[in-house]
Amino acid sequence: MKDSPQDSKEYLQKRAFFDSLLTIYGRKPVLEALEDLSLPVHKLHLADSNRRDQLIARIEQLATERQIEIAHWDRKGLSRISKNARQDQGVALDLALPHYGTTESFLQRESARDKKKNYELLALDGITNPQNLGMIIRSACAGGMDGIILPRKGCAQIDPLVIKASTGTLFKMRLLRCETLAPALAEFKKQGVRICGLSSHAQQTLSSLDGDAPSIFVLGNETRGVSEEVARQCTHKLRIPMHNNVESLNVAVTAALISFRHQS
Repeated sequence: MKDSPQDSKEYLQKRAFFDSLLTIYGRKPVLEALEDLSLPVHKLHLADSNRRDQLIARIEQLATERQIEIAHWDRKGLSRISKNARQDQGVALDLALPHYGTTESFLQRESARDKKKNYELLALDGITNPQNLGMIIRSACAGGMDGIILPRKGCAQIDPLVIKASTGTLFKMRLLRCETLAPALAEFKKQGVRICGLSSHAQQTLSSLDGDAPSIFVLGNETRGVSEEVARQCTHKLRIPMHNNVESLNVAVTAALISFRHQS
């Protein structure tokens, strides 16, 4: 028996909600998130083994005042939620962020638009340094990029170091999750999106790229650059002109140059 259209709609709404959940962990990041009343919080998760010190007491107090559901777990259960038993400190928090989702839902939404938008995204390929990830998010947010594609595999994940390096812009930036980057880029390419890789040997410069089509700019690993699998998805190669025999820039600096290139 097939689901009714209403059931299908409810399923899609529920799925979209859970796709929007970002789980952060660590006592200080969770406390700071709870203190920021602009952040929509879904649920607080606490380990039963936590000693009720001042930080835990304050976290519980804020959650109670904000009428946020509190779930208690054994250590194994909490580690399944935080996905980082070493650093979660017995605390995790689900944030229901309006700008957090998946590449799949973003593509569906864009393809359904009557009026197409020439959006610009950054895509991260093997960015493993949390400090770099946080600074990339900060630059993209400040420069007005439309989003960042962050794969679940092969990249640093959202943790307290990333949150700190982003100086809070993580919660304002559209983050689009996918399992691995190359297949996600292939789906964007099917919809006519330009996939731009940065290369010092490219003929075309970054500044010469026009805004006539939606574009994704791929940022590669801090040491190895863009992977072969991802490079095969690129439709354009761009370079940033450099002087004095400098061959490359820090990936976060490159993200800033891309994000601010239209600014006057």
